[in-house]
Amino acid sequence: MQDTGQWSPRQHMGRRWPIGCVALEVTQRCNLDCALCYLSESSQAIADPPLAEIFRRIESILAWYGEGTDVQITGGEPTLRPRAELAAIVRRVRAAGLRPSLFTNGIRARRDLLAELAQAGLEDVAFHVDLTQQRRGFRTERELDALRAEYLERARGLPLAVIFNTSVCEATLDEVPDTARFFLRHAAAVRMASFQLHADTGRGVLRGRGPRVSAAAVAARIQRGIGAALSFDAMDIGHARCNRYAMALVAGGRAFDLLDEPAFVQRMLDDTALLRFERRKSRATLAALAGWALRSSSRLPACAAWLARKAWRMRGALAASRGRVHKLSFFVHDFMHACELDPERIAACSFMVATRDGPVSMCLHNAARDAYLLPPGTAPVTLTRKTARGTARERLAAAR
Repeated sequence: MQDTGQWSPRQHMGRRWPIGCVALEVTQRCNLDCALCYLSESSQAIADPPLAEIFRRIESILAWYGEGTDVQITGGEPTLRPRAELAAIVRRVRAAGLRPSLFTNGIRARRDLLAELAQAGLEDVAFHVDLTQQRRGFRTERELDALRAEYLERARGLPLAVIFNTSVCEATLDEVPDTARFFLRHAAAVRMASFQLHADTGRGVLRGRGPRVSAAAVAARIQRGIGAALSFDAMDIGHARCNRYAMALVAGGRAFDLLDEPAFVQRMLDDTALLRFERRKSRATLAALAGWALRSSSRLPACAAWLARKAWRMRGALAASRGRVHKLSFFVHDFMHACELDPERIAACSFMVATRDGPVSMCLHNAARDAYLLPPGTAPVTLTRKTARGTARERLAAAR
């Protein structure tokens, strides 16, 4: 997909799956007071949807997008729902043939809860950790690495793929290389690192993004942090102005671009579009690819040649790691400001929200959240935000 939003050979949507993911918001309540907040001022006053409504929306997701769709169980903070209800939601998503992920700030996501949810069918856990959350005792993103490491330990050994989400604003942009280096060091445990650009949706205390913050700027800092060039334009997921995606192979503490041969990547995208990969089981994914290669004998020489080239470039790192290799994906998401919605990007959105009336683009949903959450004719609730800890702008400035 080019800047025009039109289809291109690099496009994943409509080929491997009909949509990138769908957010299933199970509560509007949260236990953090973030500087960048997409929730409504009414959020704390909105009752959690009953399970029957949540289950209805799960069936709606299945009807709209079919089996295998990624469903983000989110909020607010989803772990604020009763534990039994959260497990029931995960089971229902899995039973519908969808792929459930838990998106959490991690505060209440203890190991026993993660283990229970994994048993219920949870596929991924995405921890959101960054300085804009104003967590006490942390002044820099590098200091937050201790919290990231703690969360990794909670999930270690469980059949869960681990993702980290990081919001990026003007005050934290230059700390992106440090955060990327953390993910590189822990590539054996982290499946994907997502960096989400500051978007002004009307809540929180940070407004204008600042001229330095862009998808290109974040991608450049990721590459600086891991010490390797990555192809962020080898494939598209939705609109090219919304998402940038890259994949690295990590061996011996070094990163190597997995998508550095665009023509080969596009042929593979064409040929494997119908394959379904098990994210929690890398060996199963490799077995599926190997089986496809053996069945597609005409492609076998090209695949073998590509593999040989990649192994030769990585030979020193492979020797240092004794052949152990891990895949680490980087995702940069550029959410739109509430007052700057682009109809073309909305129409090509890969990130939807399941509402009572059907799927809605996440950026559109954030821009008019009360219209989708409150009963028709209900006036929004105005709440006074906590001020005892100072504004986020002051705290972030003090951390610099």
